[in-house]
Order: sequence, then C-alpha cells, then structure tokens
Amino acid sequence: MYAVCVTFQIKAGMAEEFMPLMQKQAQNSLKLEEACHRFDVCTNAEKPNEVFLYEIYEDAEAFQLHLATDHFKTFDLAIQPLLAGKEVNTYSTVYP
Repeated sequence: MYAVCVTFQIKAGMAEEFMPLMQKQAQNSLKLEEACHRFDVCTNAEKPNEVFLYEIYEDAEAFQLHLATDHFKTFDLAIQPLLAGKEVNTYSTVYP
C-alpha cells in the first residue's frame, strides 16, 4: 500500500468554495479509480483554513495514475486560486 498525506492551507474566506470541490474529488477518486482504496478529507475546527487528506493507493504507480486523471487535473486547476499553500507527503508500507 501507498499512503499520501496532503495538507492544504486555504486562503481566508475561501473554505466554503474549496470544500465542495474537495468532497467531489474524494468521491471521484474512490468511484473512478480502482486502485484508490481510501480518500479521507479531514478538518479541524481550530484551524478553519486547513484541510488534511489521507489517501491510500495500491502502490506508487496508482498514485501517479491518479495525478494523470482528468478529474484530478480539473480539480487541481480549480483550487489553485483558493490556496495559500499545499504540502504533500508520501509513505510506503513498512509494516503490514
């Protein structure tokens, strides 16, 4: 398995526009990508401009395929004006 953790910093006042796009992306990934096993969208009331994703893919290649999908490209383009920052970290399974 291959884990992807993404933290988005949303520009002030843009969370209401960002969240429906994020939720649709999560749904599309799970529905359209057989090798996407989990796509959690997490928020913290104390950090209203931060969104954390936890995604699980079959392997690193499946994640690269995810990045090449039309739904990801459309999502990524749509959110760019809403972001103040983004951090992506990936992890391979070490212990089953």
